[in-house]
Amino acid sequence: MTDSFLYLLPCLLAGIALIVLLTTKFKVPAFFALLLSGILVGLSVQMPFGLMIGTLKDGFGNILKLIGLVIVLGTTLGVMLEYTGSTAVMAGYILKRTGEKHAAWAMSITGFIVGLPVFCDSGFIVLSGLNKNLAKRAGIPLTVMSVSLATGLLSVHCMAPPHPGITGAAGTIGIDIGKLMLYGVVIALPGMIVGNIWAKYAGMKFPDTQPENEINEDSTVSGPSVVKAFLPIIIPLLLIGIKSFVATGALVNVKWLSPLLSLGDPIIALMIGILLALGCKRNWSKIEIGNLLQDSVEKAGGILIIIGAGGAFGAILAATKIGVHFSQVLDLRYLGLFFPFLLTSVLKTAQGSSTVAIMTAATIIQPLLANLGLDTETGKILCVLSMGAGSMMISHANDAYFWVIAKFSGLEMKPMLRVYSVATFLMGCTSIIMVYILSKII
Repeated sequence: MTDSFLYLLPCLLAGIALIVLLTTKFKVPAFFALLLSGILVGLSVQMPFGLMIGTLKDGFGNILKLIGLVIVLGTTLGVMLEYTGSTAVMAGYILKRTGEKHAAWAMSITGFIVGLPVFCDSGFIVLSGLNKNLAKRAGIPLTVMSVSLATGLLSVHCMAPPHPGITGAAGTIGIDIGKLMLYGVVIALPGMIVGNIWAKYAGMKFPDTQPENEINEDSTVSGPSVVKAFLPIIIPLLLIGIKSFVATGALVNVKWLSPLLSLGDPIIALMIGILLALGCKRNWSKIEIGNLLQDSVEKAGGILIIIGAGGAFGAILAATKIGVHFSQVLDLRYLGLFFPFLLTSVLKTAQGSSTVAIMTAATIIQPLLANLGLDTETGKILCVLSMGAGSMMISHANDAYFWVIAKFSGLEMKPMLRVYSVATFLMGCTSIIMVYILSKII
């Protein structure tokens, strides 16, 4: 197997270029793009065929072993909150507390909270009717409201597990998901705020042009009580937070706390969240629950195979020992956190998917951690957070979420690019600054 750095680098670049080409120009699903890229790199470095196939299998299985259950359970929780009307109840409560005068803030906060367990595209679709109705009632341009909601959802989608991209990156880099979730929420908050501020500043230049009859007046949604709606999100976060806090102190060795701390495992915490979500609706039928769980598993399946393919691609890169060669030729230590951020943002801008961008970046960064000075436990968490920040920017016409926002809001390309795309750039820059500040604190 060829191990010259000058030979390996073009092979790596060819693999990345193939991912971008297949997913953008030829619309090949990310799973096949990542798998074919892994094979291309393996063949390019003259890896024995049997070793290459075995490496692909191991990489695929190992990453799913680490984060597969978190993805499935997180997806299930999000689907159940949508189905029971809990997301609409939370949105209504937040609006009531903020008032119509601050409707844009209400949608940002709603997106942020609902986006913790619900994927950003699903969350936007579920809340789009409420968003349109509220925009009309408050007399605020729909561009402002839609971008406020979209950026609130995106901020946590890119920064906090159990969302697939950053969860997959956590598995690849090898960090505690509970701690990442807590730090991710903290970093996502300023990003949400910046997204809201820009939406209100730039979005006011684009008054509504759609006919009144296109706005859905019926926003009445039957759902659980406010307390029941919030509990499936709050309780898991509290359990995970308590475990992460105790694990860093002297109480970690207290025996009687062990059973309680086990509840803070992300898998157990998410299962508790699902049980609480079941309480958000009365009179469940067996068929209803069965269909809902089946839908959740099917939705998670598509995500898992992408993450698995990312793990397979990463295993091929690790087998080439490209990180060792990088460390011998290039001094990346002065770039630190900014190299993972820049790499992920380039991949995101080039091919559109935040999940593919951060998964691909993680497989490249993992063997370079020591050379970047990020091979400690804290360094690895900061590294994943910096990649999460990079995966926010820049969302434009090659991003499926971009079109979900445009379609369900009725926005044209001009306001989408000038308001939403610029907002994602500002959010990414804000988030990496916050990660840098965090690196000086922890």
